[in-house]
Amino acid sequence: MVEIPVDKLKGVFDLLMERIEAGEQVLEIDKEAFWSVPRDQAYEVYSEPRDLTIGMLSESWGHLEDMLSEPDRVVGHGFVWLSEVLRAIGDETAP
Repeated sequence: MVEIPVDKLKGVFDLLMERIEAGEQVLEIDKEAFWSVPRDQAYEVYSEPRDLTIGMLSESWGHLEDMLSEPDRVVGHGFVWLSEVLRAIGDETAP
């Protein structure tokens, strides 16, 4: 089990956001589609995933924007959409 204190998680996120905000005000991601591993298979590292699907960054970002405009629509799965977008940002901005 990994324990992640929420305040430290927020601190890391704030630190990374400061790094991004020091540069461009709009991030351009060169990719759109990505492989998505179903939740029930994502952590079974000794078995190859059977049911890969294709996700779309624009769709994940759209769900996040919907939550911004309608806070009543915030759902826990938002972390999954955010992780997909953050992965693309990390891949795009990594040296």
